[in-house]
Amino acid sequence: MIAFVRPIKFEEVDAAGIVFFGHYLGFAHEAMEHFFAGLERGYPHLIVKRRVGLPAVKVNMSFRAPARYGDVLRIETSTAHLGNRSATLVYRMLREEGSVLVATVEHTIVTTNLDVMASCPMPDDVRSILAAHLSVEATSP
Repeated sequence: MIAFVRPIKFEEVDAAGIVFFGHYLGFAHEAMEHFFAGLERGYPHLIVKRRVGLPAVKVNMSFRAPARYGDVLRIETSTAHLGNRSATLVYRMLREEGSVLVATVEHTIVTTNLDVMASCPMPDDVRSILAAHLSVEATSP
């Protein structure tokens, strides 16, 4: 598991004063970029120079508690499934104060050759990061 901490910004809350639900997907993507920061030259190099993308093919979100402007989220990212061309990441988003679970996002990605827009075998360095954070629950029968 890799943790990423980010504050809730004013522009991320709605008229009710809570984070608009669509922003949680953006938070998950921020956490994914942080998750893959250990790649040589980072996540942007994977996409821009190596031409390997990790597009979402499935996303599930569940919400447990509100987050408000000024709250700090701790986003814990782990790998729930690791295949040859795909993986599922799980993001647990907690308010740092009190460790209250706010939301969970499950995000399935497919390694993609961006020049031909087709799935491709997962590069070894990408697989290594995903494997290092494979959840124990995901490997249990």
